[in-house]
Amino acid sequence: MNIQWYPGHMTKTRRQMEADLKLVDIVVELVDARIPLSSRNPDIDAICGQKPRLVVLNRADQADPEGNRAWGAWFRGKGFAVLETDAKTGKGVGQFGPAVREALKEQIARWREKGLVGRPVRAMVVGVPNVGKSTFINKVAGRKSAKAGDRPGVTRGKQWVHVDQGLDLLDTPGILWPKFEDERTGLHLAFTGAVKDDIMDVETLGCHLMALLGARYPAALSAYKLEAVPAQEEGENEVAWGYRLLERCAQNRGMRISGGECDTERMARVLLDEFRGGKLGRFTLELPEEAER
Repeated sequence: MNIQWYPGHMTKTRRQMEADLKLVDIVVELVDARIPLSSRNPDIDAICGQKPRLVVLNRADQADPEGNRAWGAWFRGKGFAVLETDAKTGKGVGQFGPAVREALKEQIARWREKGLVGRPVRAMVVGVPNVGKSTFINKVAGRKSAKAGDRPGVTRGKQWVHVDQGLDLLDTPGILWPKFEDERTGLHLAFTGAVKDDIMDVETLGCHLMALLGARYPAALSAYKLEAVPAQEEGENEVAWGYRLLERCAQNRGMRISGGECDTERMARVLLDEFRGGKLGRFTLELPEEAER
């Protein structure tokens, strides 16, 4: 499955971000805590250079707690400040202002030495589409200042959001990268909704997700009355195994089409919806050691 999605406006966004960097003091990078590696645009490191960085592990409530701890330690090891949040409920968002100021404490001290008391911190908020940036900004600002949606590409133009006397945020549209070198990256982004469902075969995507859960989180499939997950057979590829699991779950849910066949496409859509909605449990789909390969 070759997933590519790079609308023209994203090229424009990159150029604008590069131009706007000189206006901000820190870059706030939102990633999906379930896929911290796949949801990081590698271009961001090149664009931002040595600018101070705060990595926000958003949707941490949907990720494996042990995974959150491991990724937090990994990002700190790279020299970044880290904050775990659930932007939807607002959990952790209250620590955002203090986290930004802590990351810039030396810079703020220099401002005070120069008499720049009260100068607001300006932060650029970046991230791939549908990672929760607008919802996060709305929670930080305490109002609906930025557009929020459950589909990628809602925020198209940059906008400044005044949080308080000491903090201003620059919101930017979500930006992906031109080519996913690893198919797994594209799949992980598709699982979480960062790329549009209408550019891929949903049933095949469901097979991949079903196989991943069957291998790493088999207990989650008990939601579909699959208490004992059939093992992947020798020589059976991931999609074929995932289809077997998808078919079994569709049968257990009573999903059938005319002729009595299992409605695996409908089951795939249900699986994706419930996974994205956090109804199946908490998952971290990749580990820090994968980033070092």
